[in-house]
Amino acid sequence: MNRFSLVLFISIAHGVVAQHQHHEGMKMPMPNKPAADTTKPMSHSMHSGMDMTPHDGMNKMDDLAMMNYGLTMDTAMGMTHSLSRNLPMNRNGSGTSWHPDNTPMYAYMSQPTSKGWSYMLHYAIYLRYTSQNANHPHRRGSDQQFGAPNWFMGMAQRKVGKRGLFQVRAMLSFDPLTVGNGGYPLLFQTGESYKGQPLIDKQHPHDLVSELSVSYSHAFSKDIDLYGYIGYPGEPALGPPAFMHRISSFNNPDAPLSHHWQDASHILFGVATAGFRYKWAKLEASTFQGREPDENRYNFDKPQFNSYSYRLSVNPSASWALQFSQGFLHSPEEAHPEENITRTTASILHSKALGPGSYVTSAFVWGRNSHDGAGENSFLAESSVQLEKLALYGRYENVTKSIEELQLSTDLVSANSSTYTINTLTLGANYRIAQTHNTDLVLGAQLTGSVTDQTLQEYYGKTPISGEIYLRLSPSLMSMRTMNHSGHSRMKGMNH
Repeated sequence: MNRFSLVLFISIAHGVVAQHQHHEGMKMPMPNKPAADTTKPMSHSMHSGMDMTPHDGMNKMDDLAMMNYGLTMDTAMGMTHSLSRNLPMNRNGSGTSWHPDNTPMYAYMSQPTSKGWSYMLHYAIYLRYTSQNANHPHRRGSDQQFGAPNWFMGMAQRKVGKRGLFQVRAMLSFDPLTVGNGGYPLLFQTGESYKGQPLIDKQHPHDLVSELSVSYSHAFSKDIDLYGYIGYPGEPALGPPAFMHRISSFNNPDAPLSHHWQDASHILFGVATAGFRYKWAKLEASTFQGREPDENRYNFDKPQFNSYSYRLSVNPSASWALQFSQGFLHSPEEAHPEENITRTTASILHSKALGPGSYVTSAFVWGRNSHDGAGENSFLAESSVQLEKLALYGRYENVTKSIEELQLSTDLVSANSSTYTINTLTLGANYRIAQTHNTDLVLGAQLTGSVTDQTLQEYYGKTPISGEIYLRLSPSLMSMRTMNHSGHSRMKGMNH
């Protein structure tokens, strides 16, 4: 086992428990009345006509009702959506993207300070063993690794005057240390390079600093927001929320094979986005550095604003989030600096509570990369069902990849085809084996089966099977507990 991975996992687990003891039973002051400004908390009349203003009757709400109405903690604690004082924080996706309002959250949060700042921390650490193409040990892609994919995101937010909202966000990943600069084994994965060679059957590690961003939004009314976002690095308005931040993929430690067709632009060194929201729809545009990060995972790449994108997002109800986006990327791949790509994506996200501590969340994503008159498609469908301590999840992908992307030998491939279709299905389950101080320890396992074209079977064998077992450390599912007699609330993870 990678000694650093084990030491990091143990030390972080100990530090998290010690550092967050104050969250257990922490009392959260509740405002006595709505803020005296013209941008009062959104009533969510489009969903239920229910008034979100905190009041004494709130102690009659259960966690299920609060999740269904997107009420998880935002009004009570003073923290709202990153880019709107009038939207719930549950809608936050990566970058400036949207989740459904019903999306559950795994995080720690502080109450507003005397200066009006609120803080939140998300993270996930997967200590795992993975074996790829395990049933064909002498074929291509057969590899195994002990490692620890991980990420950490912190946010600080404060209201400015009666209409403004300012936020700072940072994301870190110790992947370069815990899975190596060459990444972790992942059958049929392609994208980026290491030591001048393209990564094949490997998922590249994320940069140590994966996001440093600031944003400011101005509320003209409860229905209208105008905002700006700057990241170095950051994420442009392109694609769905990145896979690490979609709750539908939260239980799966692996990146999708379609990552570089759908959401690979979530770490770019130089991003500027402007957006406009009207009620449940949002239109935004970005300019950014088209080149993906280089193989030095500890530096800051030189920003060049040479690419652009636009995205239309629509949340028709609290359970749904839809987006269509298109990006024009200048020289995204270091291995092909002369090649520009047009990336087009569309996605549908769904989230619904099933009961206290239980929910179902799903995503369907399509992405296409086009260049030189040709294009390759990718489709992803994933879903996760949380039943208190037990989770069941799956991911299906259909991805078209070229001879060049897979680095196939031209003497074995068909002269009539330059692309090949890969179908994969992952099924997994995990169980929460411990919970303390709003922190979960989860044990899980998953299997992935792949079906490929006949030509690829010459390399990988027939129906390659991959599997892994893991421990996940993360914050517990956030919930609003009942009001106590002093008019305060308690923030706890769900215990069942």
